[in-house]
Amino acid sequence: MRNLIFIIIAAFNISYVVPQENKVDKIRINEDLNEILNDISQNYVYLKEKNIDLKCIKNYYENQITDLQTEEDTVLFFEYLLDEFYDSHLILNTNRTSSFRLYSSIYATVKNGTAKVSNVWQTQIEHIDYNIIGAEILKINHMPLLQAIEQFPTHCNDKNSQHVREWIVNKILAGRYNEPRLLTLKLESNQIVEFDLNKFKILKTSNLLTSKIENEIGIIRINNALGNHNLISEFDQALKNLMNTKGLIIDLRNTVDGGNSYVARGIMSRFITETKPYQKHWTTEQFDGSTRIERSWVEYVGPREKPYLKPIVILVGRWTGSMGEGLAIGFEGMERAEIVGSEMERLAGEINSFTLKHQTFGYQLSTAKLYHLNGTPREKYVPTNYIIQTRTDVDETLAKGIELINNITE
Repeated sequence: MRNLIFIIIAAFNISYVVPQENKVDKIRINEDLNEILNDISQNYVYLKEKNIDLKCIKNYYENQITDLQTEEDTVLFFEYLLDEFYDSHLILNTNRTSSFRLYSSIYATVKNGTAKVSNVWQTQIEHIDYNIIGAEILKINHMPLLQAIEQFPTHCNDKNSQHVREWIVNKILAGRYNEPRLLTLKLESNQIVEFDLNKFKILKTSNLLTSKIENEIGIIRINNALGNHNLISEFDQALKNLMNTKGLIIDLRNTVDGGNSYVARGIMSRFITETKPYQKHWTTEQFDGSTRIERSWVEYVGPREKPYLKPIVILVGRWTGSMGEGLAIGFEGMERAEIVGSEMERLAGEINSFTLKHQTFGYQLSTAKLYHLNGTPREKYVPTNYIIQTRTDVDETLAKGIELINNITE
């Protein structure tokens, strides 16, 4: 009998404790909401351009706090808040199974209210059955795309803006980790097909880079490793084996996660004989409530040993991100390379990390704008040798790079 009573008491205690463990502290969440909005208002360098009403965000998200029940709800709460700014550089440093991915393996462009596939991550996809370039996106998971846009969980940005709408469409294509991504597409031939994005097999490699020689041209492909300091020595070794080539192609089309300027400078420094400028920074500063003052500076890179001085071509695309974008405009700013490809990932600005007082996760904000030396904002840069992708069975960008080096060296 005593054992039975003990079991009943234990069961009662378990049922009581579990909800308590999952319960969120809504007062603390409200404090963190005020903190993140203050950080954004004081530090987010693109706030004015975004034209987002912070009062709208404060009012809407304050009202949502009462509905938060779990830690996952809390993560999504802050994730959606950052999504209001339709800026892929504004992200949490954590995610959950119901979070949206940061990118997709296809990119859609919105024109005249219609979303079409303009780019496919050709270099990273193992196989694709259809040439879906130019296909109109009709539905996702059997829901009309326009309805999916309206249901995207942001409430203070202008979903009628073409720029906002294009950003949202590509977040929808990225999809949530725990949901399917079945697209209904209308191909340029007018054929309607069902296309399962989750069945794409993305090629991965443990190598920081790969290198080879084709017809006297060296090709170095960086495998999403611009944040790995070991890449510098790996790059030096690869370059050593390519010194006798007539020209070099550096492929940055798989740098989707960006990196840091230490690695980028380590690479650029092998192609110059004197210190050169490669990008411009711009921000504002304010201390103790005093007057806000502009600050700008040009960043330089110095040479290292045994420079490679022959022609260089840099390949870029929609999956060239952040420091990959900086590396491309840097090479062009130093007048050391031709840039070939499409628009890049367009991750705006230089980021810094911020914390939340009561959460175990933080987030990142862009605190300085970055520019090509010619004054073009990095996120608006278009390659000098622009490639419109038209097919997936031929690497049109690489073909143009090879053509350029052959023309220069003939």
